[in-house]
Amino acid sequence: MKIEEEIKGRFRNEYHKGLINLTYTENQLSYQFLQFLKKHNITEPQYNILRILRGAKSLGQVSINYLKERMLDKSSDVSRIIDRILEKGYIERKENALDRRKKDISITEKGLNLLDQMYDCELKSDELLNNLTIGEVRELNRLLDKIRE
Repeated sequence: MKIEEEIKGRFRNEYHKGLINLTYTENQLSYQFLQFLKKHNITEPQYNILRILRGAKSLGQVSINYLKERMLDKSSDVSRIIDRILEKGYIERKENALDRRKKDISITEKGLNLLDQMYDCELKSDELLNNLTIGEVRELNRLLDKIRE
């Protein structure tokens, strides 16, 4: 459905329409993905941190700044998110051996097991764009990268 019909509105120009269309579509996709995450009692930022930690497992422990640099939502309160997933037992937090003010974060076996159980979420997230061909997805990625330049 066209964005004009979806939100029953008009736009100043094509740039305005593009921005509204992008925002509206991102919100829809995010909502659908959140429904997958709810089944596992986890939020999108928590899931993002767990995936970052799984990817950094070979490094052992990482700093909070390491996580902040890699978060999808740069405005996230990483310390608060870490506190919440620490309570669930999915991560460990230790003092840095060289600087006691810093904390080192690592994923636990329980966190890795959760991500294994959540593999269906990853597969379903792929399905959110399945009405596009692989060529169209590549073009979409190219255009989104160009917007951020």
